[in-house]
Amino acid sequence: MGARYRGRFAPSPTGPLHAGSLVAALASWLDARAHAGQWLVRLEDVDTARCVAGMDRIILQQLSECGLHADAAPVWQSQRSGLYQQALEQLVARSLAYPCNCSRKDIEAALARLGQDHPRHAELVYPGSCRNGLTNRSDATGAGGQRAVAWRLRTDASPTLHWMDRRLGAQQQDVEAEVGDFVLKRADGCFSYQLAVVLDDAAQGITDVVRGEDLVDNTARQILLQQRLGLPTPRYLHTPLVLGANREKLSKQNGAQPVDTSDPLSALNRAADVLGLPEKTGTLSAALHDWVRAWKTSPAISF
Repeated sequence: MGARYRGRFAPSPTGPLHAGSLVAALASWLDARAHAGQWLVRLEDVDTARCVAGMDRIILQQLSECGLHADAAPVWQSQRSGLYQQALEQLVARSLAYPCNCSRKDIEAALARLGQDHPRHAELVYPGSCRNGLTNRSDATGAGGQRAVAWRLRTDASPTLHWMDRRLGAQQQDVEAEVGDFVLKRADGCFSYQLAVVLDDAAQGITDVVRGEDLVDNTARQILLQQRLGLPTPRYLHTPLVLGANREKLSKQNGAQPVDTSDPLSALNRAADVLGLPEKTGTLSAALHDWVRAWKTSPAISF
């Protein structure tokens, strides 16, 4: 690797760490330590409406109690909106991003006119309705007699993106066909996760992203944004998911309970088991040290 390894753990402070998020935290910390690199913590609170006051402090305390200490002070996305706005304006100036006032119903109607079915709960593939100007000028709710607008990245003429995941292997996605022009800034003024994470990873010099497998589908969008903004692409490693009783990803929406850090070694042993690492007894520091050595030789990942 050219640059010195820098990894990060980037939780959203919408609730305390649960079993699934601790797996991602442990994996990202182990990967950084195994590479003799740095490990950073970033609070992804760009969607302020979903965040819970004081939850950032609880998450940082949970990490500390588990012996997962960052190598620099944490960063909050909510304090970085100027960086995101500057990048958006750069894309707009290059005609790579445009305003859109389509509602979900508008998008569904546009897809129906194109004869494209939309499976229930699946992501809407935006067909570029507003690429050449706002298409919905009635039912206005915003200033000046228009709906409030979102800002989308143009994905037309983008090639199928290929990348290598360190655990999952070769990946690819045609962003235009599978996602469409995606939102960079919502109509309510919140910047999107996609834009914020790309800019923050670049600003912090992140070389390796280690996160849950539920986020693998975001990777192509982020690589495309990196290319459009002239930013480096880090290596990616997506970890196994912890599943709830309904066999879906464990989350706060399906009953995930906060990690009990009163017994951090027990909590970390459960996370380590998901990662294919052996159970440890003894002290917390000794367990973490042994897991770093095991991580270096794990057959499940490309080191």
